[in-house]
Amino acid sequence: MAAKNALQFASVSTRNAHLPPKLTSKFSSLYKTHQYSLHFPHNTALALHVSAPQKGKTFSHRLSASRPTRAMSTEPQKVFHGQCFVVGDNIDTDQIIPAEYLTLVPSKPEEYEKLGSYAMVGLPDKYGKFIEQGQTKTKYPILIGGFNFGCGSSREHAPVALGAAGVKAVVAESYARIFFRNSVATGELYPLEAECRICEECQTGHIITVELEGSKLINHTTGKVYVLKPIGDAGPVIDAGGIFAYARKTGMIANRSG
Repeated sequence: MAAKNALQFASVSTRNAHLPPKLTSKFSSLYKTHQYSLHFPHNTALALHVSAPQKGKTFSHRLSASRPTRAMSTEPQKVFHGQCFVVGDNIDTDQIIPAEYLTLVPSKPEEYEKLGSYAMVGLPDKYGKFIEQGQTKTKYPILIGGFNFGCGSSREHAPVALGAAGVKAVVAESYARIFFRNSVATGELYPLEAECRICEECQTGHIITVELEGSKLINHTTGKVYVLKPIGDAGPVIDAGGIFAYARKTGMIANRSG
């Protein structure tokens, strides 16, 4: 089942792990779900299948690799600065990236960029434009939300579209679990949790600094400083560019070269 420098299929579970124990532990601690199946399609983008119980039911999810990973020598960015875009509660994946754009393949650079240009087009008009007409990138590197950000479907395109649009971090009161997992697994952005409803105290266009190591958000427009919950074990995975890049970087699975 294993090919040279590539693992064709592996299951990750708290009971029966076929990946190295450290990677199994990383999945278990980050996601706290019942079972993960990892599939490495031959010579194509990597993918993650997730199965987990939810109120007595089981759901399955497929996660495709989104983009080429960062060069391993690149130092991960720890401070993000710029204008913020503010939304409210229950922003779902249809608002983040409508289903009509899910045919775009993020592993293709031109389609990855195009996917980003459609980020947040499903939002109600009251929030304004996240990306200006004719542009492919947003001028808002920091997205601030309320309760249950990223709810709805399990599409991995949601954090991928935001990352492709230029979002570096989302700061929300809470997240839908699958959006948080997808953000970490793809390494597209940092999903940070606020200790209070920052979305009610910040406005779109405010100048914000997010410091990962200090776990804080500074609103330079109002002068207020907010404490964020530490990113914890998810941080190094996102730093590396996603779960598979992290596994290669730490020697849990073999590099694809050589």
